[in-house]
Amino acid sequence: MSIHRLIATPEALKVIEMLKNEYGELVFNQSGGCCDSTAPMCYEKKDFHVPSRNVKMGEVGGCEFFIDPEQFEYFRYSQIILDVKEEKAAFGNSFSLEIDEGYQFITRSRIFSDEENKQLSEQEK
Repeated sequence: MSIHRLIATPEALKVIEMLKNEYGELVFNQSGGCCDSTAPMCYEKKDFHVPSRNVKMGEVGGCEFFIDPEQFEYFRYSQIILDVKEEKAAFGNSFSLEIDEGYQFITRSRIFSDEENKQLSEQEK
């Protein structure tokens, strides 16, 4: 059984599929904060240039997910879980595609067990 650094909830996958049907190929980027916040942002792949220093965490729903390198160091021993919540109040307050549909992607995390960390190290050799 493979260990994944990134997974998505069924609800998040439904919203991703809805957005893919409307916009085509998508990409996620989670920056290090400040103006871009630390929320995962969903963009049309053709319209977003992923910063070259960002780290690819994996894929969810067929979409690449990148994270700021400093955040990667922080989450190195954790699994990131992409989720979604209904967020009507944020309408128009973000460049992330799901906002105009009344949703907001969020990330949660859980720390890998020692056994999972060992297996992940083996996988990534």
